[in-house]
Amino acid sequence: MKTRISASILNSDFIHLKDQIIEVEKAGVEQLHLDIMDGHFVPNISVGPFIIQTCRQITSLPLDTHLMVENPDQYIEECVNNGSTGISVHIENNPNIHRTLQQIRSYKVKTGIVLNPGTPIESIRSVLDLVDLILIMTVNPGFGGQSFINSQLIKIMAAKEMIKNLELKPIIEVDGGINSHSLPLASQAGADLFVIGTAIFSNSNGISAAINELDMSLK
Repeated sequence: MKTRISASILNSDFIHLKDQIIEVEKAGVEQLHLDIMDGHFVPNISVGPFIIQTCRQITSLPLDTHLMVENPDQYIEECVNNGSTGISVHIENNPNIHRTLQQIRSYKVKTGIVLNPGTPIESIRSVLDLVDLILIMTVNPGFGGQSFINSQLIKIMAAKEMIKNLELKPIIEVDGGINSHSLPLASQAGADLFVIGTAIFSNSNGISAAINELDMSLK
């Protein structure tokens, strides 16, 4: 079974971005993951929504956009217009999360809710009917290359149980520290889709070999 990978370009070599996107596409990744950070919600600034348009010009892969910003509502329309096929927003520090999710859904793109490691799974119960995916952060967001937080396996299992009990069908995506060692653990806990950056783009054997290694870890 092919591993469902959302390749995070945060860890790519931007000088060779086009070549690397083409290579991950040929290697069979399901989509690209784009982290938009404003330096306020998380202590880092990454690329802005313009990178979505750049990626859309290179590939027809779905573009999975993760907004790590203080006011996601201000970015949604621009992300969609630039080519996002899915937008995920954090529940933390957003008292109007229900409205934000409805706004994303109004554009007919995939809608996701994100939880930081310290955020309990119960916090999203009331909005699960509005989302296509639950993104569980398995590192503290803001920087690539961090180690997987093993305690989040319990949250993944709890999310799977909650979905089952509510008879809903969002998929579970995990992001942070995913490699050939942590991927099987997250998969066994119930994760469906894996955001992977460092383990793909920083593998000394190359991108295709890295993706093959990740596939083999689930055999």
